[in-house]
Amino acid sequence: MKSRLVAMSYSLVGVLLVCGVWALLSSVVAPDLPSPLKTWEESRLYILSPWEKRGEMDQGILRMAAYSLVRVAKGFLLAIMIGAPLGFLLGSSPVFHRMFDPTIQVLRPISPLAWLPLGLILFRQSEPAALFTIALCSMWPTVINTASGVRSIPQDYLNVARVLRLSRWKKFTNVWLPATLPYLFTGFRLSLGIAWLVIVAAEMLTGTPGVGGFLWQEYNSLIYSHILLCILTIGIVGFVLDRLMGMAEARLRSV
Repeated sequence: MKSRLVAMSYSLVGVLLVCGVWALLSSVVAPDLPSPLKTWEESRLYILSPWEKRGEMDQGILRMAAYSLVRVAKGFLLAIMIGAPLGFLLGSSPVFHRMFDPTIQVLRPISPLAWLPLGLILFRQSEPAALFTIALCSMWPTVINTASGVRSIPQDYLNVARVLRLSRWKKFTNVWLPATLPYLFTGFRLSLGIAWLVIVAAEMLTGTPGVGGFLWQEYNSLIYSHILLCILTIGIVGFVLDRLMGMAEARLRSV
């Protein structure tokens, strides 16, 4: 308990120092940058009424974040549904790995800003184009980590499974899955972080309701305090998502 309080006090000091630097920058270096106090004053309606809907792009910050999170959840689930089986195939089949690894290495670093226009061409609607972009950009950590996990399974485990004449399904559930679980969750955690980053860019380009769409609208309206509100929201939500995935991983490992 005492160590937790000490850690919280250090975190609080860090936040206060960042706010101090922010206030100094806004008063000395960049006068157009709203100070923390001004950001609060101009954004408190969105914070104190987080679920209120006043218009299509004039809604509480939690409602905006919820729109983004729903899209992220759909795209992330699609990414792991494709990425995990693909990773198992890459890790278990040397032929499959030699065939498709070069293609994956070419596709992996492509920016979501490049994939989104292709999604709009294919689907002609912003929502499926955003899901397509999220899934395609965020699946690669899951693919690569799963493949690494399969290749790292000790040969003794595979030999025992062969001696016991386990079926493919039992070999998968009793050997492959438990051995690759840490790698899987590392991939899931990285994929979720990328999915959250991608949705902001996708909403900014398509102008759909969400944190990214609201940020772009307020930038065009030159309301800088709301831009900072969106940036803080993006950071906090990303932090919470990462911690929740870490808790789920720890819980599953302890079972």
